[in-house]
Amino acid sequence: MIPQALMVQGTTSDAGKSTLVTALCRHYLRQGIRVAPFKPQNMALNSAVTSDGGEIGRAQAVQAAACGLPAHSDMNPVLLKPTTDTCAQVIIHGQVLQNQSASQYHDYKKVAKQAVLASWQRLTAQYQTVVVEGAGSPAEINLRAGDIANMGFAEAVDCPVILIADIDRGGVFAHIVGTLALLSESEQNRVIGFVINRFRGDIALLQPGLDWLEVETGKPVLAVLPYLHDLYLEAEDALSSRHARQVGERQFTLVVPHLPSFSNHTDFDPLQLHPGVQVVFAKSPEAIRGADLIVLPGSKSVRRDLARLRQQGWDVFLRRHLRYGGKILGVCGGFQMLGKAIHDPHGLEGEVGSAAGLGLLDMETTLHPQKCLRQVRGVFAEQVVPVAGYEIHMGLSSGPALARPLFKLEGGDDGALSADDQVAGSYLHGLFDLPEACNTLLAWAGYRQRQAVDFNALREAGINRIADSWAVHCDEAKLKSALARFYARSY
Repeated sequence: MIPQALMVQGTTSDAGKSTLVTALCRHYLRQGIRVAPFKPQNMALNSAVTSDGGEIGRAQAVQAAACGLPAHSDMNPVLLKPTTDTCAQVIIHGQVLQNQSASQYHDYKKVAKQAVLASWQRLTAQYQTVVVEGAGSPAEINLRAGDIANMGFAEAVDCPVILIADIDRGGVFAHIVGTLALLSESEQNRVIGFVINRFRGDIALLQPGLDWLEVETGKPVLAVLPYLHDLYLEAEDALSSRHARQVGERQFTLVVPHLPSFSNHTDFDPLQLHPGVQVVFAKSPEAIRGADLIVLPGSKSVRRDLARLRQQGWDVFLRRHLRYGGKILGVCGGFQMLGKAIHDPHGLEGEVGSAAGLGLLDMETTLHPQKCLRQVRGVFAEQVVPVAGYEIHMGLSSGPALARPLFKLEGGDDGALSADDQVAGSYLHGLFDLPEACNTLLAWAGYRQRQAVDFNALREAGINRIADSWAVHCDEAKLKSALARFYARSY
């Protein structure tokens, strides 16, 4: 039985929801089914630009690739990008609405729900199956009123739910039974079965627990998925060093200041996967014992992160790094920091005002309400080497530094390269994804020993690997039976 909709919810964050949805998307695609991913509400600083010029969570873009589709804003109609601990930029149907506090968004959720349902109706009209990803846990008592991310959504569209739990954390049976206990009766009935994720060991030793769980809950264990070592899939939000590989004897060290509003850290995945590069995410320059290249990353709150950069002494460290012949690269918000000033006349990232930049590039940036969202391709300005990526930013930069761009893109020049060739910057996220571009940027920074990995091929291999794992370990008979019971129920 192929459901029109199937939702994956987790007992905790990082239980494996994104991964399982990706596996199901590729699994159904292999069966010749028109399938699409969907996440009603996502909170993440990792985002992607869609084919319709919108912005969605990075995980949904990966899931779209698993379906053989370009990413579309309907796949994640509500995206929340935190700007502080209590405030987030609210993005509806791929476009910025406004910044809202947690309490303001709580009141706004009734309106957001209509956006969610509108996207849902469009997707279900186009595709045979839509695989839905929940957010966090459905058992967060304080968030249940007006919920549009988990059971509130599932109840609204009458969708069956698979509950996934991570056994590698420990306490997997308590997670599952405890989550069920905190759901209403109708929500409990909506859960058609469980998936246990990241299991290592002898399955025979786990079997008594599985038998007990099925008797205790009256629901089947649909799959026990093994821990897949060296699996690569882009992270939904949390910064991870899971993908870092052992580097060779000659370590090329790339340092990234880990700032409070660090965004789109998936930019660095190809570098963590590079066999000759050591990537260090550092909260303070005091711990750094040497660097070949320093990359200032994207930021959701550029002026605040710039202030933190100075507070921690990174400005002094960067100038010393340049005196010793090192290279500095700024990406998006990090590029803006390299200029002489950042102006925020509309208070888009806090109070109205301006902040002095690092002064390493002769340019200034002014933040504007209209966000630039586009996918781009082009070449390096001084070499015919391809580069591709996407832009997500609210600032426009101007100044003499831009007369020597880093890239020539289809829509115009991008970035800047200093006259002494030591400082470069670009608005382009994903600029390390193409192996040729990665090799060229590392060569500019002084590293020429090993070739970069084929990032896109590695991601595709990861998608196929998790789909293979699902095909092997899922009990299809139990899944079909559980779906049949769900659709045959009567109230």
